[in-house]
Amino acid sequence: MTALRVLMVSANYLPVMGGVETHIAAVAPRLTRAGVEVEILTTDRSGRLPLNERVNGVPVTRVSVRLPGTDLYLAPDLVRVLRAGDWDLIHCQGYHTLLPPLAMLAAVSRRMPFVLTFHSGGHASRFRHRLRAVQAVALRPLLSRARALIAVSRFEAELFARRLRLPTDRFSVIPNGAGVAADGQLPPVSPRAVEPDGALLLSVGRLERYKGHDRAIAALPHVIQREPTARLRIAGAGGDERALHDMAARLGVADRVQIQSVPAGDRHAMRALLNAAAVVLQLSEYESHGLAALEGVAAGRPVLVSGTSALAEMAEAGWATAVPPGAAPARIAAEIIDLLRAPRRGGPPNGLPTWDATATDLLALYRKVLSSAPGADT
Repeated sequence: MTALRVLMVSANYLPVMGGVETHIAAVAPRLTRAGVEVEILTTDRSGRLPLNERVNGVPVTRVSVRLPGTDLYLAPDLVRVLRAGDWDLIHCQGYHTLLPPLAMLAAVSRRMPFVLTFHSGGHASRFRHRLRAVQAVALRPLLSRARALIAVSRFEAELFARRLRLPTDRFSVIPNGAGVAADGQLPPVSPRAVEPDGALLLSVGRLERYKGHDRAIAALPHVIQREPTARLRIAGAGGDERALHDMAARLGVADRVQIQSVPAGDRHAMRALLNAAAVVLQLSEYESHGLAALEGVAAGRPVLVSGTSALAEMAEAGWATAVPPGAAPARIAAEIIDLLRAPRRGGPPNGLPTWDATATDLLALYRKVLSSAPGADT
């Protein structure tokens, strides 16, 4: 029996880091170890990365993009690679750049089955965020031809079922895994936060307005009134760094706010940072799953989220505490204080999804899709 050959198409991959890249880095090696011949096709906007290499045992092909200063990912060479390769299935990871329609069109023209995982997210521009709904609808003719549409949360599945006017049974929910490990061993979870310099509040994510780091900074003065040693670490990189520093200075907490990203792919450093945190914050306006919050839950930390999008599902499951999306800084601070003073649990709660389960569910879906394809042998 020949091995299943799967091509994953993504706008970015390691060393670029984000939710989609973390997902692929976690599942691709696991699928490879399960006997699947996984390849990754992505882009290089920097012009400095190898065109071909193996990352964690998985072959990666990169193509250059035109207009590299934009996030359009216009990559004509992608079509050449898609036409030349031979796979059983194409898996489009994400939908909001020009790569997925090119990959879907190539799959349709070659009569090759394809699936798509939405990995939806917000955008620094409110206009661009609203435009993504229009973009999804414009892609409906292609998306309706996918053998499976994969959502990472119940919220995301219901959202796209409404937007695309497709029946809910066309969508499969396969959540991201909990825990920062893509592969290998990590430092153990600490039963209590290490707080040598005061209670550490940790907000993780790209430095974009919709990620809610500004809400954490706004709440910090109120937290300090009741917890004088509290400090905030924002772990991320992006265009809003200067604005966040300026905001901290205006509120008189510049000496209590540190903005520093974790090196791309350094899961040991992220686990160490989670072990040091007293409370993990994810106060985003929109998350399709909330990977940063889930990692905090997996590390056994109290987690405070904005009660919106998929983050609300974590609160419903009892894994996190939610505040209303429009909560005032004093309200957010009060919830943080309650979490700081609540008894710590010793580890993650039962029932959290794992990356092993994510990979297993993906493999089962691949087999189901191919077994029902015209001309399938099974």
